[in-house]
Amino acid sequence: MMADQVSKRSKKTGLPPGSLVHIGERKVEKTRITVIDYDGDNVFEKEVETVEECFRFRETSTVTWINVDGVHDSEIVEKLGSHFGLHPLILEDIMNTSQRAKMEDLGDSIYFVLRMTESGNDDAKIATEQMSLVFGKNFVLSFQERPGDTFDPVRERIRKGKGRIRKMGPDYLAYALLDAVVDDYFIVLERLGERIECLEDELVADPRRQTLNTIHELKREMIFLRKSAWPLREAISRLERAESPLVKKATGIFLRDVYDHVIQVIDNIETYREMLSGMLDIYLSSLSNRMNEVMKFLTIIGTIFIPLTFLAGVYGMNFKFMPELGWRWGYFLIWGVMVAVGISLLVYFKRKKWL
Repeated sequence: MMADQVSKRSKKTGLPPGSLVHIGERKVEKTRITVIDYDGDNVFEKEVETVEECFRFRETSTVTWINVDGVHDSEIVEKLGSHFGLHPLILEDIMNTSQRAKMEDLGDSIYFVLRMTESGNDDAKIATEQMSLVFGKNFVLSFQERPGDTFDPVRERIRKGKGRIRKMGPDYLAYALLDAVVDDYFIVLERLGERIECLEDELVADPRRQTLNTIHELKREMIFLRKSAWPLREAISRLERAESPLVKKATGIFLRDVYDHVIQVIDNIETYREMLSGMLDIYLSSLSNRMNEVMKFLTIIGTIFIPLTFLAGVYGMNFKFMPELGWRWGYFLIWGVMVAVGISLLVYFKRKKWL
């Protein structure tokens, strides 16, 4: 995937700034555009066929949320961005799906980009996508790489008029979308925490080669989550402290709450990273202890056989004038001595608690 992304990025070599070239994996066949227009009394929702159908919402007094699933179509992104007054460099960032989380105050609008997370089940790897958010005086534009259910709770609140979302402006809608994305981080971390707990039990009971592979896989996922969450904290902090008329004072309180949630996410990620590092040390110690047990067992066996080997060597030399060789009970006597020596050593090791 890294080589593919570098290859696609190389297509922009030599192009002027603001050139719209999609960088990343194409995750949908066709771009899908949905519009939700609402105020305190009414809600209008529609999936539009052409981007031109969105233009009439530019100067309305209601709040308009336009969501775009699929950012590979440069024509749609350019038309929508041009009509809503977005800078070409912002449009370029929207189509570049390897962006670091950030916030930019553009004066008449605010641009926000971050990574969304998703984990289908307990064993699935973390799936991520870039989400770009632009909000202005009366509109919110969101760009996703693929359709998903992260924003469905927000849509339901708008449809049913739950909470204060229908009474607030586009800045509150932007907060609600950011909050939904951050909440997904908690869901993913909860599932990762369950996997780590199961891994701890396996590590104590029966550590195997697969255990080490799982530890390394989880560490990579934690590093990836950390790279997504750390810049998100800075971006939300900038948005909360932004001196922009687009962010009302009442919304700032909610943005501080999202900021606190991001701090909790980062704390959980750091805790899990430390746990995984400790588990790796435990795994290596467990292997070392197991090797020590094997070496101790072999050493004890070797120690027992050293005197027996000595006796066998002495009476295996076959000298002609060895008096014991002529004894009638010499063979049975030497066996008795060897058995007695072996038992004595076993008793000694047992008393020393070496066995």
